[in-house]
Amino acid sequence: MGSLRLVLGDQLSETLTALEGCDKKKDSILFCETLDEFTHVKHHKKKIAFLISARRHFASLLKKKKYPVYYVELTQDSLSTVIQKVMQDKKLSRLIVTFPSEYHVLKELEALKVELEIRSDTRFLSTPEEFAAWAKGRKELMMEFFYREMRKKHQVLMEQKGPIGGKWNYDAENRNPPKEGLQVPPPYEEKQDRITQEALALVKRHFSTHFGDLAPFYFAVTREGALKALDLFITERLPLFGHYQDAMIEKEPWMFHSHISFYINTGLLEPLEVIERAEEAYQKEKAPLSAVEGFIRQILGWREYVRGIYWLKMPQYATLNFFNAKRSLPEFFWTGKTPMNCLAQCVRETKENAYAHHIQRLMVLGNFALIAGLYPDEVNEWYWIVYADAYQWVELPNVTGMILYADGGILGTKPYAASGAYINKMSNYCKNCAYNVKEKNGEKACPFNYLYWDFLLRNQTKLSDNRRLQMIYRTLQKMDPERIKMIKEDAEGFLTSL
Repeated sequence: MGSLRLVLGDQLSETLTALEGCDKKKDSILFCETLDEFTHVKHHKKKIAFLISARRHFASLLKKKKYPVYYVELTQDSLSTVIQKVMQDKKLSRLIVTFPSEYHVLKELEALKVELEIRSDTRFLSTPEEFAAWAKGRKELMMEFFYREMRKKHQVLMEQKGPIGGKWNYDAENRNPPKEGLQVPPPYEEKQDRITQEALALVKRHFSTHFGDLAPFYFAVTREGALKALDLFITERLPLFGHYQDAMIEKEPWMFHSHISFYINTGLLEPLEVIERAEEAYQKEKAPLSAVEGFIRQILGWREYVRGIYWLKMPQYATLNFFNAKRSLPEFFWTGKTPMNCLAQCVRETKENAYAHHIQRLMVLGNFALIAGLYPDEVNEWYWIVYADAYQWVELPNVTGMILYADGGILGTKPYAASGAYINKMSNYCKNCAYNVKEKNGEKACPFNYLYWDFLLRNQTKLSDNRRLQMIYRTLQKMDPERIKMIKEDAEGFLTSL
């Protein structure tokens, strides 16, 4: 008897371990589009179209290579039901799957009453077991130290005496604000073929109430297209990626970022090949070390690290709420209708593109969610819904850990809270805002300014001992009582208005 080999929606790689040793005469390869997959949280329209088109393209590729593909288009049946039906109909004795990326999918598969073989996902550069071994006995799970171990393991940007250039991290060189007249190249955009057009039509029919704009649709949906997108980044964006990776410009959502996390997270690109391309650009003097190291750190360091945290701490991690934050997500997170220009820009671009770069996600949208005391469950769901590269393993550690500090410091050493001054320094958003970033209090003051201090006041008992916040709390202790009174009143009035 043969085996059923399941290919999940983010496993679109010919190197997938579930495909290894496939008997083309006895086995079947299952692709399945379930309604629950796209409504478990109500994903962005563009994200659903991308996932369906990419999956159908990959299945078509395997069919051309004579693999025994069994494809189930959008169905109301659960994944478990489809698996059991196919195994029974085709008289298959065993289910083979590559380790799922998300906890709830793993649990669903483990609950099946079938012979199950779960194979390691070799597209990641560390395993959950390796991360757990690294984390064991450590008081702090510092990404920087994990990243250094990964550099050594995979011999990336290394020479005999240690890291190339003598430093592990060039972050200090990668925090430049935008300058006037900066020319940002257009992003990669792929022409729509029949499969993509059918996916777009399907989303219009079945997911019209979901968040986000469906058009224009620009994603690569094949490995060939993803490789072209990678080439474009290496050639046009990588040289300035480091310099402007924290910068934000009104109506420039793409900046010098890579826009390939969509493709890495679905399997169209593999992380090591992306890293090698970036390293090659440095070796050929096509990009500076600071840019290349910063980019590689996002993949070899941060991406692997958040996956490690996810599998180390689930399922409890999804329930954490260190600050006991309870405020509901404001409506403007869906509409973009707010007089705060930075938030309006980031939400509108998210709605249009199913994308925002990491500083928009962290220091504008996330910063607001943190200092306004938004409920972690709602914030996590929003990030999972709106970004095309978001899976729970990606967004949960980033949101619960880095953005909201809801894990109490498992992932980060301090909350990423900031006033309007940071946004003003790193963007041109404040120029066209209804509020004045220079004003600290009052009706015209930038809400980030008083919300920042109100956040510190509200959570003083939990944060005042944090070694990285000592200087800030000393400043707070010296603050005039009348100023503190104004901060609390302004914050209360603004938050009530939400």
